[in-house]
Amino acid sequence: MKAIKYYLGLTLVLAAAAGCKKDYIDTSFVSQAAAPGKLGVLFSITQDNTGMVTITPNGEGVTSYDVYFGDGGDTYNKVGAGKSIEHKYAEGIYTVKLVGHNIGGKTVEFTQQLTVSFRAPENLTPAISTNGLTVTVDAKADYETMYHVYYGDEAGTTPEPFDTFIEGVPASHIYKTAGTYIVRVVALSGGAATTTATQTIKVGKQIDLPLTFDDPNYDYTTSDFGNNQSGVAVDPADPANKVLKVTKPGGAEVWAGTTLGTATGFATKVGISAANSKMTARVYSPAAGLTIKLKLEDHTNGNNAVETDAVTTKANQWETLTFDFNNNSAGTPALNPAFTYDKASMFFDFGNGGSGKVFYMDDLKMTTPIQAISLPVTFDAPNTDYTVTDFGNNATVDAVDPTNPANKVKKTTKQNGAETWAGTTVGTAAGFATPVPVTADFAQMSLRVYSPAAGLTIKLKLEDHTNGAKSVETDAVTTVANGWETLTFNFLNNSAGTPAFNAATVYDKASIFFDFGAGGTGKVFYWDDLKMVPAPSSVLNIPLTFQSSTLNYAFTDFEGGNVTVVNNPAAGGINTSTKVAKMVKNPGATYGGSFIALDGPIDFSKKIFKMKVYSPRVGAKVLLKVENLTNGGISFEKEVATTKAGEWEELTFDYSAINPANSYQKVVLIFDNGTSGDGSANYTFYFDDITLN
Repeated sequence: MKAIKYYLGLTLVLAAAAGCKKDYIDTSFVSQAAAPGKLGVLFSITQDNTGMVTITPNGEGVTSYDVYFGDGGDTYNKVGAGKSIEHKYAEGIYTVKLVGHNIGGKTVEFTQQLTVSFRAPENLTPAISTNGLTVTVDAKADYETMYHVYYGDEAGTTPEPFDTFIEGVPASHIYKTAGTYIVRVVALSGGAATTTATQTIKVGKQIDLPLTFDDPNYDYTTSDFGNNQSGVAVDPADPANKVLKVTKPGGAEVWAGTTLGTATGFATKVGISAANSKMTARVYSPAAGLTIKLKLEDHTNGNNAVETDAVTTKANQWETLTFDFNNNSAGTPALNPAFTYDKASMFFDFGNGGSGKVFYMDDLKMTTPIQAISLPVTFDAPNTDYTVTDFGNNATVDAVDPTNPANKVKKTTKQNGAETWAGTTVGTAAGFATPVPVTADFAQMSLRVYSPAAGLTIKLKLEDHTNGAKSVETDAVTTVANGWETLTFNFLNNSAGTPAFNAATVYDKASIFFDFGAGGTGKVFYWDDLKMVPAPSSVLNIPLTFQSSTLNYAFTDFEGGNVTVVNNPAAGGINTSTKVAKMVKNPGATYGGSFIALDGPIDFSKKIFKMKVYSPRVGAKVLLKVENLTNGGISFEKEVATTKAGEWEELTFDYSAINPANSYQKVVLIFDNGTSGDGSANYTFYFDDITLN
């Protein structure tokens, strides 16, 4: 029997209404107000054997409560919304009744049993779960009122901090580092006596590739089998480096090994494929000529596995071994890219029984890291995970462009019986590696689509992958049958009845709905090149392209420099722009040049400037400088030399050492700094596309 019952209704909603100014007072909302609902109550009993109970009613749309204490009589006390009332009880079991009133006079009733006991809680059973560095603590007990939980990471402090929780409304805590902790749960009743239970837990982020053993936030637990012994240790060649030490003791099986992590494997699947089939690990072996086996498998199905071997060539020193899963071990399943490989095990001195040999290993990784999907999505970038996620009975596979065998695309079939809302998420449920850079000024995306018919609706939806309610979607309609076309999706024109675009939302997940609104009939769509669409800008800033007909590219010349915007004198190659800037260095100071003041400070979250230059000669110096708008002493500059004459080339200026805490709003350009110009063709330069990368 419980000493406390609590919160059957968990939400208290306060609503405020505001309307247009009128010549009369509209009170219709009073009679139209919804009936109160979701009543609940929290009982809090003092731990001093007095029986004093604090009663806190709760509900939706409630303005006041009638509280019947249940210990005799039919009288009640009125309690306002958000308020509490105290009442002293003798030990016993009581039925407390609430009557909730809304602003229009509607009522609803609710009863809850209350047990008042001064006994110490009994049968205390903690319920503790972990997820990464987070622990969640709930508990059950008889005669309890509430619980205190001590997480064990600040033991020894005075007083030791704790959280309070009640059964069914657990407490949670995030540890600063991975490790083993003792969690202590204390159950309290209406009396002074308490009951305590403890549980040892291990927390840490689930390991993933690359595996290095150095990050204190990760749980580097390993799982040994066949009598192997392993644990994190100090690198025998570098005391500052942590590695995994594995001992194959006497009596260990010939197949003894160590799973890297727990039985649930890595946090994400290993991005192994026929085209990217190699992994490497650094190994410190006691002898050369020993076989090291690396096995990958699906942690939910050990039959879905592949393994391969490498042989040590050095003794008592580190070497990097390469494991190629296209060369799987004889008699074992071959690499199957359709499998989910998310668990890895290593077998040291495979094929030989244990004899006490000691191995160290570190830095398990793919030879070429697999990149998470991000915009633009082309399906052509190497070492990129182009996984997609279908729903509603869609079916998407990798395919070849039906008009260009050299181009990789996706093929989506809206199968017979597919839902009208069947779609495909671009990537996994976790979305893109970085948010979609959509803003109110840059709210368009495009997608190339090869549709089986014209007049079909294609919906594109963006959302926050952690909260699907934060989303925006818009439609485009195909105009071409059995041919490619580029569809544009403007998220300022969101689909009717759906949430509007919100610049404060993090949009990092995209889904495409082919033939939206129609059930599946087997239609096949090909698609490619999902990307942002540049929008005309009303703000002068980086990048500077000189293509806008509305922006004012007003340069300020000094000491003989002169800049104008002109037609591209040599359109082609790396620069097909119609408009570029022209710098003529006339007679004057050796530092003659020009600057342009931007409409706002430059965003130096990216720090590599690139600029296309057309120079009359090789070796001409180009100085790119940025300055504060009002204080020229706050500046940063880099100078590079041209390597081509009479053609466009792209110069790179490394600004990685700039102090981004300063504000830089001017871009200054000086050609051939240190030499006076003469205004001739030899001192005439063209530049374009000043960008940050």
